[in-house]
Amino acid sequence: MANFDACYSFGSFEGTLQKLIHLFKYGKIESLALPLSRLLIQALPLDEKFDLVLAMPMHWRKQWERGFNQAELLARPVARRLRMPLSANLRRARHTKSQAGLSETERRENLRGSFQVKRPGQLAGKRILLIDDVFTTGATLRAASAALKKAGAARVSALTLARVDRRSLGSDFAFHRPGLALSRPGLALSRHVAAQRAPAGTAPE
Repeated sequence: MANFDACYSFGSFEGTLQKLIHLFKYGKIESLALPLSRLLIQALPLDEKFDLVLAMPMHWRKQWERGFNQAELLARPVARRLRMPLSANLRRARHTKSQAGLSETERRENLRGSFQVKRPGQLAGKRILLIDDVFTTGATLRAASAALKKAGAARVSALTLARVDRRSLGSDFAFHRPGLALSRPGLALSRHVAAQRAPAGTAPE
């Protein structure tokens, strides 16, 4: 059962969107954060209200190894656009092994007790927008949302760029995807990446 109240995603984790996320996350092209954050904003329903934005935290060791937290880079422009604070009130209490290759049950067990709210009183009664890059099985979002709800959050809405498995949500939690094709923003983002990679004095095709 999902611990979040709603989950929104721009699109499926495939094709152009998957390639762009991989370039951002593993290719470490941090300048993709701003254009990708615009896709996140497009996935939000206009009628939902929030009190604060939270980025999915990384354990300090993993963030040190990668050099940045991709969720935080995505969340900053979203928070600015919504004119609300980006909170750092959620942390990874312990280092966990990679979720890749684990079953949904193993993912849940791996994440048990891994999130901790630093100042619970600041979340009481708040409507929280929790941002991450990809929804895989939802285990990480559920664990983080459970910690936020335990701290007193009134509502937790998850927002990701892409989703892999929508079946694990159940019938009560459907992904929202606007009627916008990825082709136009995807093309613009692809050109952005080409420009980042192009040698000096050359232009991307």
